Amino acid sequence: MQPWLSHYPPYMQADIEIDPQQTLRGLLYQSCQVFANRRAFTSMGTTLTYRELWVKSGAVASYLQHHLHLKKGDRVAIMMPNILQYPVALLGILRAGCVVVNVNPLDKAPSLKYQLSDSGAKAIVVLENFVGELQKIIDETPLEHVMVTSLGAMCSPVKRVLVNFVVRYIKRMVPKFKKRSVIRFQKVLVDGAQKPDRFVEVDPTEMAFLQYTGGTTGDPKGVMLSHRNIISNLEQCHAWLGAEAHVKPMRIITPLPLYHVFSLVINALLFMKVGGENVLVANPRDIPTFIKILKQAPFHAITGVSTLFNALMGHKDFGSIDFSQLRISIGGGMAVAPSVAKAWQQRTECYLTQGYGLSETSPVISICRQDESFNNSVGLPVPGTDVCIMDAKHNILPLGEQGEICIKGPQVMMGYWQNDIATKNTIDEKGYLHTGDVGYIDAHGYLYISDRLKDMIIFSGFNVCSIEVEKTIMQMKEVLEAAVIGVPSKKHGEKVIAYVVLEPNKKLKASHIIAYAKEHLAHYKAPSQVIFVQELPKSTVGKILKRNLKTIFAGKNSVHVL
Repeated sequence: MQPWLSHYPPYMQADIEIDPQQTLRGLLYQSCQVFANRRAFTSMGTTLTYRELWVKSGAVASYLQHHLHLKKGDRVAIMMPNILQYPVALLGILRAGCVVVNVNPLDKAPSLKYQLSDSGAKAIVVLENFVGELQKIIDETPLEHVMVTSLGAMCSPVKRVLVNFVVRYIKRMVPKFKKRSVIRFQKVLVDGAQKPDRFVEVDPTEMAFLQYTGGTTGDPKGVMLSHRNIISNLEQCHAWLGAEAHVKPMRIITPLPLYHVFSLVINALLFMKVGGENVLVANPRDIPTFIKILKQAPFHAITGVSTLFNALMGHKDFGSIDFSQLRISIGGGMAVAPSVAKAWQQRTECYLTQGYGLSETSPVISICRQDESFNNSVGLPVPGTDVCIMDAKHNILPLGEQGEICIKGPQVMMGYWQNDIATKNTIDEKGYLHTGDVGYIDAHGYLYISDRLKDMIIFSGFNVCSIEVEKTIMQMKEVLEAAVIGVPSKKHGEKVIAYVVLEPNKKLKASHIIAYAKEHLAHYKAPSQVIFVQELPKSTVGKILKRNLKTIFAGKNSVHVL
């Protein structure tokens, strides 16, 4: 028996049952019928019920089929932040039998060109704020149809005019573009509603999402996720959530972008499965506005990254938020800092739960129990998932020994799009996906992540886990954030460099941080240099971009011998 099975809470001990014929269209249709009158998505003061979501998404599906003549399996891109048009387009694309290609709206022209060309997307739904970048490369892609929406398009008529006027003419956030070459999303909804969408028979093993990875080691890879991959992970996460989630409508705050697989599956799809309401946050970096959204009504769940939770707690109005109904707080996308987890629990009386996953695993692999305080682990594997630790020769290591985290389960991707070599290098002959993460499993089955293989620092032959050093530095009360990287060294192979952001109005010397690290870590793990910065480079979901720090360091120190 796997060691974690005895530590599952009662609600996770039942076997996962997956309908072999179920597709995402069928699952979401069931939710829209059963929960027709419930609130599905809320954004900027406007709410869509499940009934309205089904009607509007049907119009999108009809337009794709009858007007754009798209066929089953055609790829359709979505390039939007968290606004109501996103779930409407998402469900509409799936209903048409097409494949969703999620695109980061902040991507620049070269990245857009690569993803749209590689995926072969024939159509895209995009917020007008981002059309300018798209039009730079559109003639170099297979795109045939561009459907454009505005920020206020799904607001009430008066608010729509007001929001669009402010965005276009006051804040000047919308670049000029060729309006004749695009289709307005309002036209899609109106014209599509004239005919019902055609039902498309889709096999559950066929692709539903083409999700591009970050491309930290080269061009992004397209992760092929089937209907069955996603539904399997939804069932696994539903077991963790608990059956009682169906009984009372739950409201979840959704600040992480829905084009990110974590937010897509955990927030949008999982809470649609149980009839919950997603409160969409279009710009979580605008902390004052985010706080106002949180104060509008009590909520039951929230997801985010460690840096976002930390930023929220640093705002002067955080204490005025009603946390009386908060039951679930999940940190994903990056490691949750222990200090952040402790502070969140103290101030909200809700545990900050940490999970672990990858785009390649739909995404959830493991998650901590809801009734446990933070323990630095990434939890227990979700039901139906086999997790093991392997050495470099693919031998399975005993409990407690450190190596590469490998997993097998129904949520593991179909493979990489048009890249058989990368697929074979990632999924071995026994079906285990090699994550590239270093970690270990303790005697109780809890999974711990030490570092990314590529982020492991080798100092004079010793392995230094950057995450361990970061967590240690962040235990200092003066430190707000820390990121640790390895840089080339002629003497040691690599040396440890720490970038540190201090709490407002706090002062600290680099020598104090180095001394503190040496006191709590082996000396070779302590940073040899500390660089203070006002902020760390982050992705759109708040994940610290260490590769950017390495580039910055190399540029500033190119003439020095380390």
